[in-house]
Amino acid sequence: MTALSPARKAAASLLGECRRRKGRIRDIARDSSVAALSPQDRALAYRIALGVTSARALLDELVDTHVRRPSSLEPRVRDALRMAAFELCYLETPSAVAVSQGVELVRSITPRAAGLANAVLRRVAEDDAPRIAQARMRVDEGGSEVDDLVLCSGLARWFVELVHRERGAAFARSLCQAQLEPAPVFVAANSLANDAETLERLLLERGMEPTALAGLPGAFVLGDPSQLATSGLMDRVVLVAADVSAQLVCRIAAPEAPSELLEIGQGRGTKSILLAAAPGSVHPSRIAGVDSVPYKVRLSKRRMREAGLAGVVSCHELDARALDGEDLPSELGRRFATVLVDAPCSGSGTMRRHPEIASDLTETDVRELAQLQLQILTAASARVDAGGTLVYATCSVLRAEDEDVVEAFLASDAGRGFELSLVSDAPACTADEQLRSLVLSHQSSEGHLLTTPVAGGGDGHFCARFIRKG
Repeated sequence: MTALSPARKAAASLLGECRRRKGRIRDIARDSSVAALSPQDRALAYRIALGVTSARALLDELVDTHVRRPSSLEPRVRDALRMAAFELCYLETPSAVAVSQGVELVRSITPRAAGLANAVLRRVAEDDAPRIAQARMRVDEGGSEVDDLVLCSGLARWFVELVHRERGAAFARSLCQAQLEPAPVFVAANSLANDAETLERLLLERGMEPTALAGLPGAFVLGDPSQLATSGLMDRVVLVAADVSAQLVCRIAAPEAPSELLEIGQGRGTKSILLAAAPGSVHPSRIAGVDSVPYKVRLSKRRMREAGLAGVVSCHELDARALDGEDLPSELGRRFATVLVDAPCSGSGTMRRHPEIASDLTETDVRELAQLQLQILTAASARVDAGGTLVYATCSVLRAEDEDVVEAFLASDAGRGFELSLVSDAPACTADEQLRSLVLSHQSSEGHLLTTPVAGGGDGHFCARFIRKG
């Protein structure tokens, strides 16, 4: 009898806990058995749990094909079969190992189901894994058939078809190739805590293998991020973890100092820190942040204190759709030189980091989000001063949440007072030719920032820039 590996046991426990609590993997994992694993086992457990969650529907389809009564599978047994099927089809785990570990995991849950697990997983290994391997090979060679992209990524067909139609074959292929690969970890220095050279030294000392990002002073990608969570650097806000595309959005939004900025969708305050304390950036003297979720506001306030920004960044609980009203706190009921709308969105550009999006997102969700985004953008525009800048950003790759919202806003009564401006003309870009070149490489024909999810690279983000007419 083969011993069950700690990584797979922890991954199964994490998946079960997420199912019972209806929570996100990255949130629940902090207090799970995964955190106690060795770096190598922890990486495997995360890879399996994230992949299974992302490709859940496709994995269920594979498993159910080989089960006489799929509805009879106990949830924990189904989790175990999904895990083994994911390893067989998407990881380089030898088939014999993946099958054996899957059977042992099922045996540890329901011993009488071990025979069923063995039969099902051998069929997946013989029938499905080769089919998916061939699809992945065709995609790696430049193919972009939707059927192959679905098999390659495990993403929903409606989503793949939509991205393929709206963004083109190359964009869809890049997104699908990146989906089940580990997402790189990018960090940026808090310049109030240390300079870029000091941060690089701290990262090197902890074995994180930092590589500086061209065009983004103080930003690094980590070759080995396994020690980041336990290093204390994030807890003390010596640095922040933020995707390279999100960092680009912050550079585009950064106004010329001295100035003041209203940030909508402040969340945990990561972009606040990037705006106010990024090395080499053109940053505002004061930021007023707004978020509608109370615990995020509390968390952001705590992070600003840790970051040394409590006197620079304020945090307010407010539904941003009320920003065009009159009954507002004095700090919000005025005009700002710059307003950044970091809009609530599907997160479709960040699905490899947040796999629940891939398994749960529907077309109805997208339509409803687009309506909310337009309402927030319209209300926020009332807070932009004459000649001021309005920046609209999402981490979605879908036109309904991006260009369509921009066009609807410009066609509205509120939007007629604004005109589009190239993202490459943002103050930080005109002040830094290397940054400008980087932004231009992602600038769309309409002048927006549109980044493509890339294996080994950044996520998918969108950003549009408006100027209020004088």
